[in-house]
Amino acid sequence: MPWRENCAMDERVRFIADAQSGLWSMTELCELYSISRKSGYKWLERYKLEGATGLMERSKTPHAHGRATPAYLVEAIEALRRARPTWGPRKIIAKLADGQPDSPWPAASTAGEILKRAGLVSGRRLRRRGPPRLGELTTPQYSNHVWGVDHKGWILLRDGSRVEPLTITDGFSRYLISVSATAGTTHAEAKPLFERAFEEHGLPDAIRSDNGSPFASAGVTGLTALSAWWLKLGIRHERIDPGSPQQNGRHERFHLTLLEAMRPPSDDRAAQNQRFAAFAADYNEERPHEALGQQPPARIYLPLKREMPDRPPEPDYPAEAAVRKVRSNGEIKWRGDLVFISAALIGEAVAVEETETGDLQVRFFDAPLGVIDRKTSKLRRVVVPIRGNDDAPQDG
Repeated sequence: MPWRENCAMDERVRFIADAQSGLWSMTELCELYSISRKSGYKWLERYKLEGATGLMERSKTPHAHGRATPAYLVEAIEALRRARPTWGPRKIIAKLADGQPDSPWPAASTAGEILKRAGLVSGRRLRRRGPPRLGELTTPQYSNHVWGVDHKGWILLRDGSRVEPLTITDGFSRYLISVSATAGTTHAEAKPLFERAFEEHGLPDAIRSDNGSPFASAGVTGLTALSAWWLKLGIRHERIDPGSPQQNGRHERFHLTLLEAMRPPSDDRAAQNQRFAAFAADYNEERPHEALGQQPPARIYLPLKREMPDRPPEPDYPAEAAVRKVRSNGEIKWRGDLVFISAALIGEAVAVEETETGDLQVRFFDAPLGVIDRKTSKLRRVVVPIRGNDDAPQDG
């Protein structure tokens, strides 16, 4: 039965005082205060154990929630977070559920609350994102469709040497093709790494890069020795707009994750490459990826391998095309004039073709390089949409 509605605490104090006076039996006292004998004995016991504090109203919230996450699951979630401090709740739950699918793992939101209570997460600074770019950049539809390449920002190792890692990722599966502790952005360091990647994984249909060395140049054609070699192998080169890293956003986001293998700096380049190798194995085989349904990239990366040829093929231009060899100064001879094409194509054959609009277009293999201005005899840049979003090949 309830206490009378004046002040429950005052009523309980008076009840205890009357009980200690010995003037009433428990039955009479409980009838006087309109409570049950069970309630009377409860308050007497609380007062005996805790004094006046025991007469205060207690929260009726259950000590243990009926749907609370079992302690052993909480411990597993916290332990994996400590082992993987950069993993979020979704990645943690996906990894634990993959290893123990029969356990009643909570939702990622619940795991996030568990990590907050344990002090294992902190707020994240929001990043301002650029608008998505529509148009000629290819949307990866299958493995080895589009590779993203870039150099991660440089760091100094403990021995004082500089490292500016070269990274290559598959745009469809997010598979890390290659990461290497290169000293800079030179062609001499980059080409052997691409050769090894092509031999191990096959040739991609396209490679997307920024406009920096060794991938692109500031010339009219934008070509470098490296990107010209890609064209000879039948690989399209897609360059993002200057100052628009979001156009290679998947690869840029990967670089944030790569910091795990770069902080703190290693002792020397050999040690850094060992860390990169361990990171690549973990990233591809173990780390769940949200964009892949919390599966690691290795489960998605199934390339239809296009083998790297023993030697690059020669271009097969049509009979009506005027074929010119690029001279040692990067120029071609055209109708009595010298037209500069690109130093990256010295010794290579290019085709000059008249288009339906009457322009004199220069191309190297299937890649348009520019148009010869009839008045100035100079090559000028033209904007040509990149062929993309081709139908994915059938399994076979």
